[in-house]
Amino acid sequence: MRGQLLKTLVSLMITLLFVGTLLTTLIWYVFNENSVQPQKVPPQKKSAPQPADPCKGCREIIDKVLQRYSPTWKRREDNYQKFRSQLNSKCHGFDKAIITQANTPVGSKLVYDGEKRRSLQVTPEVFSTFTKERPFSNKTWDTCAVVGNGGILTNSSCGQMIDSAQFVIRCNLPPLQNGYEKHVGTKTDLVTANPSILVEKYGALMGRRRPFVKSLRSYGDSLLLIPAFSYGHNTPVSLRAAYTIEDFESPTRPIFFNPEYLQSLAVFWRSQGLRAVRLSTGIIMASLALELCSNVHLYGFWPFSNHPHGLHALTNHYYDNRQTKTKFHAMPAEFDLLLRLHSQGALKLHLGDCQPGEK
Repeated sequence: MRGQLLKTLVSLMITLLFVGTLLTTLIWYVFNENSVQPQKVPPQKKSAPQPADPCKGCREIIDKVLQRYSPTWKRREDNYQKFRSQLNSKCHGFDKAIITQANTPVGSKLVYDGEKRRSLQVTPEVFSTFTKERPFSNKTWDTCAVVGNGGILTNSSCGQMIDSAQFVIRCNLPPLQNGYEKHVGTKTDLVTANPSILVEKYGALMGRRRPFVKSLRSYGDSLLLIPAFSYGHNTPVSLRAAYTIEDFESPTRPIFFNPEYLQSLAVFWRSQGLRAVRLSTGIIMASLALELCSNVHLYGFWPFSNHPHGLHALTNHYYDNRQTKTKFHAMPAEFDLLLRLHSQGALKLHLGDCQPGEK
């Protein structure tokens, strides 16, 4: 009886102790809730809306370009002759730019300019695809237009001015019809073709070849210049292009870049401060024009994604927005060198729209 009473007493004391602890905790919690002000999270400051930069930071760059470009252009015969002489002495474009049967006989060894350890011995079959004589006479043309494919040509109204040049050079088989005529012109004396275009657009000429021949009609009887010996994999498709033109009796005249010239040109531009894995077609053709022509005009050369006047967005090409391989070409650096030649009066770079009567 006594033991039972003792157990009941202990149980009651434990219960009271538990309730007291719980009550103390509750009182402490309520006290703290009432006496301590809750911390207010400081309101987040909203960033002031930034004005949209249409060219993502390139506004300053374009402004600097326009500062260099804006002075009234004046041809400087002395600067033109000096630069032309340098090019001619280092690269010999008149004689070596194009492979001919005269400068590359059967048995010659062609060293690929893109693969220095690779070479090709000229067989009679390959030799038969070479032009017999130099396509360029020693007499220079008065005016040459080198037409790049930059989006800056879109709605430029430069077609008439381009077509007024004595010799017109175009790059990489660009479209000239379907409304482009007004802005890029139609006259073509020489057009280049990158072998990659032959592979991608015409199935490497392994199947139906007529679409390729039809695409050449817009260039008339122009010279078709192909870098057939820059890389080994370019040679077969380039030769097939020449055979296709012959088989279909197209008036287009295929000619091949001399890899020795391209290598010399790369060395020359490196000496001018240009660092690039490969020269772009544009600067190669501008270089050749400086040897062949007294007055060189460049159109469609603009490496930025926004127009210099108004900064509205531009497509990469005037006919599509396909991006170039930046890991190979250094377009802004090339443009900077061409802009320097413009400032020196050695050539004229056309930026923006063309005005009636402009020269």
